[in-house]
Amino acid sequence: MATRPNAGTKGVPRAAREQEIVRVASIAFGTDGFAGTGVADVARAAGISKALVYSYFGSKEGLHAACLADAGDLLAGEIERVARDGSTGVERGVRTLAAMFAVLEDRRHVWRLLRDRTAPADGAAAEVAGRYAARIETLAHEGVLELLGDAGITDDLDVSAMVRTWLGIVDSLMDWWVAHPDEGADEMTQRVTRLIGALVSDHVRRRD
Repeated sequence: MATRPNAGTKGVPRAAREQEIVRVASIAFGTDGFAGTGVADVARAAGISKALVYSYFGSKEGLHAACLADAGDLLAGEIERVARDGSTGVERGVRTLAAMFAVLEDRRHVWRLLRDRTAPADGAAAEVAGRYAARIETLAHEGVLELLGDAGITDDLDVSAMVRTWLGIVDSLMDWWVAHPDEGADEMTQRVTRLIGALVSDHVRRRD
């Protein structure tokens, strides 16, 4: 009997098998980095052959690109969800961070995957990472425009500088959190709320 084009191995649908390979590979790439991960490692962890991985993704780079796309959609999707919930300004920033902590609490390897410095600087994976970064920056720009607009600040360079500052703050907080595995999502949200609240309240006191 001929194998159906969308069939996986041992009766597993191809889409489900691909999803499982991406899940396993994301953990590997997020733990050992692109340079430290081989297709054989992923195949062994997934209980399949290297040949099957290559047949689905074409190469290690293709597999890595698929993992980045999955990770980027996960994180950007949460940030976009917060952007639609009606919160603005500082509240939107805190809610965004809280959503990131919540969705990554049990899979912090996703953040390490997205921030992997051993990943190729060009090719399919770099293109995927670039699209993900553009989505995130667009959302950051939208939030900063609202925040600064409420303060009467509309200068384009001010907005640009603040977008880079906010993205740097997010990166630093996420890096710190991933390096402190005992810190849960709820604890980190409370910490961020305290820290940002202190900065804002200090600014208000100085202005008054």
